[in-house]
Amino acid sequence: MADIEFQYVKTNGVTLHVASAGPKDGPLVVLLHGFPEFWYGWKNQIKPLAEAGYRVIVPDQRGYNLSEKPEGIRNYMIDTLRNDIIGLITQFTHDKAIVIGHDWGGAVAWHLAATRPEYADRLIAVNMPNPTVMRKVTPVYPPQWKKSSYIAFFQLPDIPEASLERNEYQVLDQAIGLTNRPELFSSRDVSKYKEAWSQPGALTSMLNWYRAIGKGGLRALQPKHTVPYRLIWGMEDRFLSRKLAKETVRRCPNGHLIFVDEATHWINHEKPDIVNRLILEFINNNTL
Repeated sequence: MADIEFQYVKTNGVTLHVASAGPKDGPLVVLLHGFPEFWYGWKNQIKPLAEAGYRVIVPDQRGYNLSEKPEGIRNYMIDTLRNDIIGLITQFTHDKAIVIGHDWGGAVAWHLAATRPEYADRLIAVNMPNPTVMRKVTPVYPPQWKKSSYIAFFQLPDIPEASLERNEYQVLDQAIGLTNRPELFSSRDVSKYKEAWSQPGALTSMLNWYRAIGKGGLRALQPKHTVPYRLIWGMEDRFLSRKLAKETVRRCPNGHLIFVDEATHWINHEKPDIVNRLILEFINNNTL
């Protein structure tokens, strides 16, 4: 981690805290975290990508950790989240970027690739289906209703914040499995997550990503784009059904799906060697 640099970058009207590593003239890779993580969620991927010659940037997305936290749900619409990342890309390279996202970061990556493909060379989504596919499949697939029930709870004002903050962020801790998986997360890791969650305004801003869905924030698009993609999926995800992954590749051309056994939604922590190999294998392939 000593080779990682940190800076604050202004983009799309906000200031984002950004971790970076690797040669400044290398092809740009943007790593986008999801809920409830921050740049640190990619700690196992940064060094291998940098050592492979890529310029790696990993922002705390708006509302998270040390990045700016604008008030108001409409500041977390998907077009706005996408434009944050486009602003970063244009400041770090004159070329397209390889965009990699997990969870909500995957939603932003999918949206960028679908709507502004001129900025994306290729896409990797980790345990995140194409958002339009998720919107179409979930209402007609009851097993996903239960898995997504927490999203309805997050729409409430104030109550979710109090719930997430209770008992030293126990709900968020358990969602990832921080304190009960010491083989994956050190006590230092746990402290860094809780420090991020305790930043003023962070919980409300993080929840506003979900609340924006109710304002049309995750608008439906045609689930097709020209950017080559790879979808990496931990088989034991308890938040997202495998059907969403299968439907994504069925409905979205120009990509493929790889299931990984004995991995959950947090596959980038649980199987870093596999995830890193699958990422590098895909982005090093110049024949796509």
